[in-house]
Amino acid sequence: MVRRFLFTSLGLAPVVILLHYALDLNQTLEFVLSAAALIPLAWLIGEATEHAAEHTGPGIGGFLNATFGNAPELIIALIAVHEGLTEVVRGSLSGSVIGNLLLVLGFSLLFGGRGEIDRQSSFLALGLVAFATLLFLIPAIPGWDGDPERDSIVNLSIPVSLALFVAYLGLTWYSLRRHAALHIASDAEIKGWSLRLALATLGIATVATALVAEILVGTLEEFADNAGLSEFFVAAVIVAIVGNAAEHGGAVVVAARGKIKLAAEIALASSAQVAVFLVPAVALVALLIDPLALSFRVAELVALGVAVLVAAALLADGRSSRAKGVILIGLYVGIAIAFFLIGDRPNLPDA
Repeated sequence: MVRRFLFTSLGLAPVVILLHYALDLNQTLEFVLSAAALIPLAWLIGEATEHAAEHTGPGIGGFLNATFGNAPELIIALIAVHEGLTEVVRGSLSGSVIGNLLLVLGFSLLFGGRGEIDRQSSFLALGLVAFATLLFLIPAIPGWDGDPERDSIVNLSIPVSLALFVAYLGLTWYSLRRHAALHIASDAEIKGWSLRLALATLGIATVATALVAEILVGTLEEFADNAGLSEFFVAAVIVAIVGNAAEHGGAVVVAARGKIKLAAEIALASSAQVAVFLVPAVALVALLIDPLALSFRVAELVALGVAVLVAAALLADGRSSRAKGVILIGLYVGIAIAFFLIGDRPNLPDA
């Protein structure tokens, strides 16, 4: 019943896209329709990833989900860069890493219950996020005093971005080779779609998700004004959750079916990919649009550090449980409340 409803609801995405370009709808209505359209798209990405993982194994399946699932976030970030919304870009990226580590992983453990996870792969992903957080301090600390958008911070952001790219490419190559060696698909395991169909579905769903997410983000400013929310909170919490809709849906779907290892891989691989690939990619591409300084705020980096430490402590034994999921979700709620309370960054004069 639920599966049939979600499949039927996939038609909402093209309707939302058509209405957006054909009619001048109320932005609040567009926000609601776009949010609703993302739910079945997230389910479809989860379905396609699960079928792809039958051929590739959970490690590579999680990587595929992270790659396709993060594509909308890249598009959203570059659109925000073009519009000069640098605080929105930084907040949405840091919020995405935190959301994947705590919210997506938390719900995966909550719905998946007890089971084993790939401890080595988990700590590789957590190590990448920790490494990125430390490197972010290089351009962030100067931004805590004076203008966080000044050219000197942009210049510091370039080598940091390049270093993160190198780390991402090297460790991703190692991780994919390891997972490929660990998993050899047998005919008995492959019960669903072909790998080609699964990948094609992922691609189509990702494009549709990107278009719908762009519409939704375009209506967020009016929504935030009406709700009295700060730009930083909207970016770090609301935009990040919307951008992570695919990972949320995909991870929860496969976790509820007992594939907790794949669900954990989706959450952790996505978090690491945002930290060491998406952030530097946006910073480097922004040089061609409008230079972006990686001057993250103190609260963002503290939240990243706490999220990594707590996730590492909970996953140290290589086991999942609902209680661990509740802890991660509770921590995310606490961080979201903190982001709400601190509001926007004060306008400071140039240093």
